[in-house]
Amino acid sequence: MAGIEHIHKINCEVARKQGYLVVLRMCVANSYKLCNKKDFEITRKLINNKYTESKKRETKQMGKYFGTDGFRGEANVNLTAEHAYKIGRFLGWYYGELKKQKQLDEPAKIVIGKDTRRSSYMFEYSLVSGLTASGADAYLLHVTTTPSVAYVARTDDFDCGIMISASHNPYYDNGIKLINSNGEKMDEETILLVEDYIDGKLRLFGQEWEDIPFAHKDAIGCTVDYVSGRNRYMGYLISLGVYSFKGMKVGLDCANGSSWNMAKSIFEALGAKCYVINAQPNGFNINNDAGSTHIEGLQKFVVDNGLDVGFAYDGDADRCLCVDELGNVITGDHILYIYGRYMKDRDKLLTNTVVTTIMSNFGLYKAFDELGIGYAKTAVGDKYVYEYMQQNGCRIGGEQSGHIIFSKYASTGDGILTSLKMMEVMLARKQKLSELCDGLTIYPQVLENVRVADKAEALANPDVQAAIEQVTAELGDTGRILVRESGTEPVIRVMLEAESEDICRKYVDMVVQKLK
Repeated sequence: MAGIEHIHKINCEVARKQGYLVVLRMCVANSYKLCNKKDFEITRKLINNKYTESKKRETKQMGKYFGTDGFRGEANVNLTAEHAYKIGRFLGWYYGELKKQKQLDEPAKIVIGKDTRRSSYMFEYSLVSGLTASGADAYLLHVTTTPSVAYVARTDDFDCGIMISASHNPYYDNGIKLINSNGEKMDEETILLVEDYIDGKLRLFGQEWEDIPFAHKDAIGCTVDYVSGRNRYMGYLISLGVYSFKGMKVGLDCANGSSWNMAKSIFEALGAKCYVINAQPNGFNINNDAGSTHIEGLQKFVVDNGLDVGFAYDGDADRCLCVDELGNVITGDHILYIYGRYMKDRDKLLTNTVVTTIMSNFGLYKAFDELGIGYAKTAVGDKYVYEYMQQNGCRIGGEQSGHIIFSKYASTGDGILTSLKMMEVMLARKQKLSELCDGLTIYPQVLENVRVADKAEALANPDVQAAIEQVTAELGDTGRILVRESGTEPVIRVMLEAESEDICRKYVDMVVQKLK
């Protein structure tokens, strides 16, 4: 046992040195062969807990305007056309200045996409005004998906990309997502500079900037219709098709959002017979009783029409949930299980690790243990999943909500790509989607939000901590409890998974009583 403790200490020390982004394959190499399954799990939990704690601290330090998924708010209430103009002004000037410092005599190039909300057009024009006023050229993909913007930014030598979308939110909300030249979410340092400019306190390049200069004469930027970039992205997805979809009846729920004019064309190009719902956007119906957040419509549609499978996207199509031929919902956890197992069986699962968040179901981890597949847990947010994957060379990761990242093919969650990958496994295995879920038991889950005056104080209360420890001990390896602060509301979230809903309710109530 002393040897095992030494291994734990070494691995945790490595985790500290790497900012808690430890390569899990080191655990496999250094621990799994030398200790039993229980001790290996202790090592993995120690490392993943450290990583999650560090990410929780980082989440609390997010910017004034931008969260983990961009600058989001109600259009012209807390996200205004003026905000968009200023974001454009800064990015156009900033990337132009960086080029000047590299002695490049060319304007900054920034690509923009948007979803189908009425306000997306207003924000697009405001961003373009700011960008061109600062001397940048703005390339317009028009209505398109978030992953397509990431793809084009990465492959077509853009300085950055901008996606106008509030994802799964209702039509009256909107958002501005910033994407770097590698097709990844923008780094925190650049986002903080954007926020400083919005607030009129920018300090950069060794000086204070009350305002930034306008471009003049032939230095003023231009706009470029760049629908060809979106078309190339569609061609890229089609090229990833390994099998013909001929003979497959596929249901698509486009959420009246970004995928409405893309998903059907891609599936039909691969031979599928498509049955499409919620593909008539009018500016106000995005996500309205449609898409991955209202999947009950697709469930009924698949069963009523005798379809082989159904796929539901959200407003900007960076997430996907599935419906099997029986009408059952296939969540992000199911997708991680199905594709993780598929990769493992073909020796394609590099590092033998699937990256999840702390919200993934306990049953997923039990299933991975049975298959000998390692897993990592990050803080909630696909940003953290992708960061972990990049640091550690992992190939697949995602969230229960359907944000799935296939790092070999994309730098962000991609709903259409996810659905293509599910089709690949079905055709390769010659199995129905329901059959691919054999071996995975999703545990009942109860989640309760408790409103509190001070989140940190409530969570640190000794009685609350004692209740959590008692529940953890009584559950043992038959379930788990997760108690965490909400990042957006004054509430503590108490989530419990166990073998029955009655057990979940019993233990959730035990902790909730101490929080009230």
